[in-house]
Amino acid sequence: MPNVSVCIPTFNRVNLLSGAIDSVLQQTYTDWEVIVCDDGSTDDTAEMMATLTDRRIRYLRHPQNIGKSNNMISGFEAASGEYFIKFDDDDRLTPEFLTRTCAVLADDTIDFVSTDHWVIDIDNERDLAKTDANSQRWGRADLPAGTIANLLELAFIKQPMQIGATLFRRQTLQTVGYMRPNLQNCEDNDLFVRLALAGAKGYYLPERLMEYRFHAEQHSLDRAARYLADKLQYLESYQFESDELTAVQQGRIAETKLLLGLRLVEKGETQKGQALLRSAQASSPPKALAGLALSLLPMSVRGKAFNFLRKLN
Repeated sequence: MPNVSVCIPTFNRVNLLSGAIDSVLQQTYTDWEVIVCDDGSTDDTAEMMATLTDRRIRYLRHPQNIGKSNNMISGFEAASGEYFIKFDDDDRLTPEFLTRTCAVLADDTIDFVSTDHWVIDIDNERDLAKTDANSQRWGRADLPAGTIANLLELAFIKQPMQIGATLFRRQTLQTVGYMRPNLQNCEDNDLFVRLALAGAKGYYLPERLMEYRFHAEQHSLDRAARYLADKLQYLESYQFESDELTAVQQGRIAETKLLLGLRLVEKGETQKGQALLRSAQASSPPKALAGLALSLLPMSVRGKAFNFLRKLN
């Protein structure tokens, strides 16, 4: 039985997937298994996987797309290691990742260890300026090394931890059920919040031991409505005892309803969008009223009107 299970979910990214797998093959720590869970890829992923001869690499192929979180769950259920990490098919681990993080989890009071990470581009080049900005934006630049204090507040408010740069004790993940089914976005934030609510103990290792890829499709407009709908589901999932957390939660719910309402109106799902805009109107009257006004326009000109307003902002 391997000590570490590495899960790499994939979908139609055969060219990037090979680099992700290779980053595990180059680890200085060698007691691992790789589980590639394929969400019904229609490219050459299956053919590429068939060429790999390392017996530590396992390939789980779903004949059709079952969804991001469901695919990740299948990889987790197939894992056998004491420790577990999931990272995406377009990202990579640095060679020392497993050695450094496994050393932290040798302390059996620690449930997971998160690290900082590099930002890389489509050509695998590290971007120091974007890396520094990303670490600053998500609060990792100021997060001290060691056991993470106030984990719930940190996980929900600042969200500094990246799931692909985190090694977990698999038993701890089992206690919270790992990923929630059918949540395709915000699943990483949701997992950390549920771990914090369950009393898990996290550790921060301020070293850049993973490479996270920035590319255009992550920010495409087509993803916006799906992302915002999942974000709303994620935000509405908890009942916090803390007044501070509840206030942050309610503010983010209102903001997300507003943005989702605008997106749905633009897409032509007018009634759903209008309902969300009305429910969020108190938090931002000008934007909500503008969205409601735009919802009265015919679809032939509605998109142009939204694009015009974006340029003004």
